[in-house]
Amino acid sequence: MANSPSICSETVQALVSMILPLRYCSDYRPFFTIHDSEFKEYTSRTQAPPPVILGVTNPFFAKTLQHWPHIIRIGDSLQLGPSAKSHKLKKGSSLKTLDSKPGVYTRYKPFLAKDKTVLKRMAQGIKTKRPSEVQNALLRRHFLEITQSFMIPLERYVASLMPLLRNVSPYKGIPHTRPFDPEEFIKSLDFSGPQLTTGIRGDWIGLYRRFFRCANFEGWYNTRIQEVNRKLQLLHLEALSNADLQSWARGRQEVEVVDLILKIKEKMKLAVKYQLPVSNDINEMLLMQMDSVIEALPDDLKAVLNNN
Repeated sequence: MANSPSICSETVQALVSMILPLRYCSDYRPFFTIHDSEFKEYTSRTQAPPPVILGVTNPFFAKTLQHWPHIIRIGDSLQLGPSAKSHKLKKGSSLKTLDSKPGVYTRYKPFLAKDKTVLKRMAQGIKTKRPSEVQNALLRRHFLEITQSFMIPLERYVASLMPLLRNVSPYKGIPHTRPFDPEEFIKSLDFSGPQLTTGIRGDWIGLYRRFFRCANFEGWYNTRIQEVNRKLQLLHLEALSNADLQSWARGRQEVEVVDLILKIKEKMKLAVKYQLPVSNDINEMLLMQMDSVIEALPDDLKAVLNNN
């Protein structure tokens, strides 16, 4: 809640970007008004508040949204000098309708302890009138390092779900990644958790469990799985290009050979459709492989496959 659209919009954008390089995957509206189509839905008290960040200026929202679990109120001007007051997190239940002071009102209980070092550094910057651009850079670096420490164990675990290279066979389908197992991941934190890269203490396991239930985890995980699947498709095409298909085709039934040729053609089409970075060498090798196998087939099948 702010007094101008520009300030509330900038604040919402800043909140969304605080978890970079993790992408914020829920909805957010930098400037929301009573004329927006979701106004009735978002202000309803008959259901839980939706997972969305709203930027508002209308004092009417101070009353209609006071049941929301997190509210940030920004005053008329931001004090950045030595006289700036320190505002602590306030319990959400202490939020009044129209006369609340600037601050963060929340019902959320943090899982991690405060980083007093960065707080002292920011306070010293205010005292010495450090440029706001430098303060901003320091704060963003702080949140970036925390996010990286949080995500590195997850990235490492997802990488372990990928099939081994030796399991990628040109004569079989593409192997699948193992499913994400939250409990297995939690056990791995004992020897590869955030404690290796950050000194911030707290209930990291509780934070991970909370993260697993939010849209940001779903968005991140789906993106990573898509990347893994693209990698597996590339590895499978490479394996096919390097395989001795002529030797494999000897003694095989014609229907098996034809099925393999059709599957290779389909994979090459999908690679073009989804813009997989298949090298020209691999494409040429695949075409040569198919031509050599097709040449060993009866004329009627050759005609069908060459025209397909």
